[in-house]
Amino acid sequence: MTKATLALAVAAGIAGLSASQQAAAEFFKDSKASLELRNFYMNKDFRDEVSAARNQQSKQDEWAQGFILRMESGYTEGPVGFGLDVLGLVGVKLNSSPGEAGTGLLPGGYNNRAPDDYSELGVTGKVRYSKSELKVGTLLPKNPVLVYNDTRLLPQTFQGGNLQIKEIEGLTLDFGYLDQVNYRNSTNNEEMGLVSANRRNITIKPGGENEANFFMYGGATYQVTKALTATYYYGELDDLYKQHAFNLVHVLPLGKNSLKTDLRYARSTDDGEAHVDNHAFGLLTTYAMGAHKFGLGLQKMQGDTGFAQINGTDPFLVNYIQVNDFANADERSWQLRYDYDFAALGIPGLTFMTRYVSGDHVDRGPGSDGKEWERDTDIAYVFQSGMLKNLSLKWRNATMRSNFVRDVDENRLIVSYTLPLM
Repeated sequence: MTKATLALAVAAGIAGLSASQQAAAEFFKDSKASLELRNFYMNKDFRDEVSAARNQQSKQDEWAQGFILRMESGYTEGPVGFGLDVLGLVGVKLNSSPGEAGTGLLPGGYNNRAPDDYSELGVTGKVRYSKSELKVGTLLPKNPVLVYNDTRLLPQTFQGGNLQIKEIEGLTLDFGYLDQVNYRNSTNNEEMGLVSANRRNITIKPGGENEANFFMYGGATYQVTKALTATYYYGELDDLYKQHAFNLVHVLPLGKNSLKTDLRYARSTDDGEAHVDNHAFGLLTTYAMGAHKFGLGLQKMQGDTGFAQINGTDPFLVNYIQVNDFANADERSWQLRYDYDFAALGIPGLTFMTRYVSGDHVDRGPGSDGKEWERDTDIAYVFQSGMLKNLSLKWRNATMRSNFVRDVDENRLIVSYTLPLM
C-alpha cells in the first residue's frame, strides 16, 4: 500500500468516525435524565358506624418509597429523527399490614399482604419528522378523554402508540391507540376495563365483559387567540362506551389580575356491551389577585348513568378532587376554592390550598337521593436553594361525608426530590 493510499484510507476512517460521532452527539445533545425519589405515607380512617361497616376495614394505613427514573433521548440527525425513552419504576414497602392495606400505594398480595417491593420498566421508541412525533411503547396519556393516574407512589402507564401533528401554527392534532394498562400499584400490563363503580348506574349487558381489546382516541387543540384555547377529543373503549369531549379555556387580563374560565362538556354513550348514557357539564372560574386565587366550580351530570371512564384513570371533571369526583348519575355539585402563595410574604416555595365541594340529587333509585360533601386542604413547601434545593414537602388532608358511600378522613404526606442525572 502506497503512502497516498494509506492516507486516503485513514482519512476515510476518520471521516466515518467523525460522522458517527456527530450522529451520536445529535442523539445525546437534547437528552435528559432524572431520578425522582417519592416517599409517600397515606392514612384513610373510615368514620361510619361499626355496625354499618361490619367485616370491612375501619382503617387503611401504608407507607412506601418510590423511585421514578425518566430518561429521554434526543433525535438522530436527518429529516427523520429516531429516539428512545425509558421509564423505570420501583416501589418499596416501608410499612403495611394485612388489616390496614389497600390504600393503592402497594399491590394487593396473598391474604392482603403487600409484597416487599414491585417494579416496572417501560420503553418507548419515537420518530420525529418536521413538527410531528410518533411514539410507540409505554405512554402517559393526558387529554380530555384519558388522563393517566399519578396520585399515588408510582404513575399508571399504558401500552400503545401516539401521534402528535403540529404542522399548522397554533393547532395540535393528537391520535392514539392503546391496548393495555399497568395500574399505579401493579407490575403487569392487562386489558382495560370500564370504571367499576356500581353507584354510577353503569351496567354490563348480559353476556358482555368489562374488558376491552383497545381504546382509541383522536382530538385537536387550537389556540384561537392568545387568550382562548379550544379543544375537542373523541374516545372509544372497545364494545363498552364512546365519548365526545369539549373544552374551552379563556384567560382575561384585568390589570395586574386575571380571570380564568374553564368550560367542559362530555357526552358518553354505550358501545355494545355496557349501558352508558351521560352528559357531563363543568365550569370552573378562577380569579387571580396577586398571591390570592379564588375559584368557583359548577358541575352537573345528566342521563341514565354517571360519568364513564377507563378504570383507574382520572376523570376530566372540574369537581374531581382528592377523594371524590361527584360524577354519579344526575349529581349536581358546586365548589369553592382558595389558593395562597406565601412568596408575597417573603417565603417563596410555600403554598396553601383549601376547597369545599358539595353534591346532591344523586340518583339512588325511587324516593332516595344521594348527598355528599368533601373538604380538602393542601400545604406544600419546595426548598428554593442550598443542599435541599427542589426538595418538596406536601401534606394533603381530606374529609368526605356521604349518605350512600363510606365516610372517610384522609391524610397524605409526600416527600419528593428529583435529582437531575444529565
